[in-house]
Amino acid sequence: MKIFLAIDIKDKKCVRLVKGDFDNKTEYKASPIDQAGKYKDHGFKNLHIVDLDGALTGKTVNLDIIQKIVSKFDLKIEVGGGVRTLESIKKYVDAGVEKVILGSAAIKNKEFLKEACAKFKNKIALGLDEKDGNLSVSGWKENLNIKTLDFLKDVNDYGVSRLIYTDINRDGTKTSPNFDETIKIANMSKCPVIISGGVSSITDIKKAKELNNKNIEGIIIGKAIYDGDIKLEELAEEINA
Repeated sequence: MKIFLAIDIKDKKCVRLVKGDFDNKTEYKASPIDQAGKYKDHGFKNLHIVDLDGALTGKTVNLDIIQKIVSKFDLKIEVGGGVRTLESIKKYVDAGVEKVILGSAAIKNKEFLKEACAKFKNKIALGLDEKDGNLSVSGWKENLNIKTLDFLKDVNDYGVSRLIYTDINRDGTKTSPNFDETIKIANMSKCPVIISGGVSSITDIKKAKELNNKNIEGIIIGKAIYDGDIKLEELAEEINA
């Protein structure tokens, strides 16, 4: 079970949102680069970075920060947030990230997703952000009348190399992930799945490990780390147990 520690960047700072609401935002003192270094010092290897400025503008706003993190630390990084063109994907791939996460642009335009998977083999992750059973896009402001499992069925053969499933109702709330829905996604998906949204304590990590689903690759942890509900030392021990 891989642990993906989250860094959400807004205005060059580490922030966390509740249910994707930009008006319900907490800023943290540590810079994104310092936070990445802290994770590295505790022995973690995987980062989940979201460029929230990019999500709002559709541009690679914080590419410079992400390039610094890649060059300074030997970490496997997945990056998302407003990636809407092949050119933006190339910038991130050239910067050395492991995976580029596509969301709104891929869901609204399946041909773009197919083309990206063909051009950047094993580099494309797909973010499936769900609210009440339907996919949401555009920074979670637009709820589509598309069932998550129906969409996955349509794109399952495109060559996506990782799925990130987020239950928006739980994201940033520390109310535990939606394990039941994640299992459904993992059982259908032809690529590994990451659990995202709502991690509250070390108990959630233990539960994720106990799922023993070979297609669930890892879990993303954000707010619970920043707020001190999960200590990095405790998390490192649990992963190495």
